[in-house]
Amino acid sequence: MIIHIVGQGETIYSIASEYGKSADRLALENGITTADNLAIGEAMVILYPKIEYTVQVGDTLGSIARKYNTTIMEILRNNPYLSDREYIYPGELIVIEYEGQKIRAMSVTGYVYPFVNLKVLRKTLPFLTYLSVYSHYYNEKGEILHVDDSKLIQKAIRYGVAPIMVLNEMSASPEEVRGITHTILNNQALQNDLINNLINTLDRSGYYGVDFISPYILPADRPLYVEFIERLSSRLHLEGYKVFLSMTICIFEMVANIVYEDLQLERLGQCVDKVMFISYEGGYAFGISQGLIAYDTSNNRLNYVTGKINPEKTMFGISTIGYDWKLPYIGGVSKGQAISYNSAIELAREFNAEIKFDDVTKFSYFQYATNYDYVVRFKDARGIDAFVGLVPIHGINGVGLWNIMYFMAPMWLVINSQYEIEKVLPIRI
Repeated sequence: MIIHIVGQGETIYSIASEYGKSADRLALENGITTADNLAIGEAMVILYPKIEYTVQVGDTLGSIARKYNTTIMEILRNNPYLSDREYIYPGELIVIEYEGQKIRAMSVTGYVYPFVNLKVLRKTLPFLTYLSVYSHYYNEKGEILHVDDSKLIQKAIRYGVAPIMVLNEMSASPEEVRGITHTILNNQALQNDLINNLINTLDRSGYYGVDFISPYILPADRPLYVEFIERLSSRLHLEGYKVFLSMTICIFEMVANIVYEDLQLERLGQCVDKVMFISYEGGYAFGISQGLIAYDTSNNRLNYVTGKINPEKTMFGISTIGYDWKLPYIGGVSKGQAISYNSAIELAREFNAEIKFDDVTKFSYFQYATNYDYVVRFKDARGIDAFVGLVPIHGINGVGLWNIMYFMAPMWLVINSQYEIEKVLPIRI
């Protein structure tokens, strides 16, 4: 895999010529639809096919997969545009395998809202191990709010992706979160009601398991929280369900290297199947922007975590969302506007902005001006490659991507070209 940074005057055609590739294929692989206007500093992923195949009359993806002793999922990962169509056509060239040695196998979790575009989901599912649907909510009575997620579950299962129900507190503020958590943790009857309601919901829905979001826990409640997670895991395991635990870390905690020993990560790691560590602050008016955290901060946090929890149970959350900030930045006042990678690139092209790369944070950024000055910070192929690279460095299970509501082509090129995507369910297509 090569990551090429677009220079002054370069076009999709000059770059394709430099690397001996078809311009159409290069644009297709990188999700580029306006090839006549690249941004200076834009990162493009260059891959070379090892095996290609020209579709013949009567071919299907299944027959081609059998011919080359591969899988339909691998063909879709190497040619994701095929997911946009119902048919393949004689004469078209598809990639069976790319050059390069894959580093290792890993799990990939994609977080998604129930209203995701199903075409985007279908294109993304070949790259996933788990689909975490955000979110079912529970209240202070242990009741669970129903979510219309049946289509997502069915489609995930067809692609061999295990659907995971994300469970979160029903609240409008951090204070309410702590209040609901405190009420549940200090009442075993409510805990039993919550667990029973959860099992009933899982039984009806077809989920593979639950991802229990762990918010900030009051110091006095932390021992109770550990006991509750142990009780929850024991009950769900008896019913045949997997239990994931998402430990949400605020940016201030990461930067200040704050850890809560009374959360007893060792005990939590022993009782659940996977633990996801994910930072949750981004464009808030208070605190520190996610795009300003040094890469080494995440690396150090994983060093600590893997000393407490089996790395094979550990996953690391990566945000696919960037933020557009109005300048000057004023702490406690400024608030970033969330922006996707695709929209960030379009914005840079529109304003002829030069994209630069911050090697400390591994984020890309650029400035542009309308009536005010703005700065956009986001992850491109370079940042994704760096953060996903923490998986083999620490020997952890894999990554969680927040979120997959849009298709970020360069990200999947980086992941698919270097890692085998694990599947835990049989594929039914």
